[in-house]
Amino acid sequence: MIKKEKTRRLVEDTDTRSGRIFDWIILGLIIYSIITLTIESFPNLSPDTRAFLWYSEIFVTILFTIEYGLRTYIAEPKTSYIFSWGGFIDILAISPFYITLVLGLGGVDLRAARAFRLLRILRLLKIGRYNKAMARFSRAYEIAKEEIVLYLMLSAILLFVSATGIYYFENSAQPEAFKSIVHSLWWAVATLSTVGYGDIYPITLGGKLFTSFVIIVGIGIVAVPSGLMASALNKARSEENSEK
Repeated sequence: MIKKEKTRRLVEDTDTRSGRIFDWIILGLIIYSIITLTIESFPNLSPDTRAFLWYSEIFVTILFTIEYGLRTYIAEPKTSYIFSWGGFIDILAISPFYITLVLGLGGVDLRAARAFRLLRILRLLKIGRYNKAMARFSRAYEIAKEEIVLYLMLSAILLFVSATGIYYFENSAQPEAFKSIVHSLWWAVATLSTVGYGDIYPITLGGKLFTSFVIIVGIGIVAVPSGLMASALNKARSEENSEK
């Protein structure tokens, strides 16, 4: 129990010298891994450079894995960290390395998620107002959680309906662009979000009318999350003022 308490002071307590050193080391590793990830994207790197970057990734991932194990070890209950936002980002940042190493599977490189861990510098520097702001955002999410879930479900339904509708309108006229409902989902996302890249667009009268309707609906959809969060943040701030 004493050992666990010492580990907790090292990992979580920034009031101690060892705790501050631990956090600064982790932050340095995060910045270092972001820099090496960026360099990896450069073309025509020499074999020696690529080998150095690979061994650097192994070293950093092992240290991040140890950190993840320590944070899980001191968490009470364990799930409070594992299923937290920080825990999710931590596992997201290290799991692709092991998946690639063990299973030999390539795919999307999620190491960029480590950038989110830089938010820990706010805790390390003890910037109180940012800590309060983060707590306020967390409270706002709790307030608007049901509405956000409902919004996401509705958005998913509208995406499917939009993709299905444009497929039936445009498939016969543009079989290459709208091969299936799945292929039409890209158009649905770009149109409902009102981004409208213009790489795929309707040419039939029915398709154009349907697109106009989807765009109008999309304008309202885009504004919903902002309104929900603004309202929830105002309520969270009011609750904070009332407590004061």
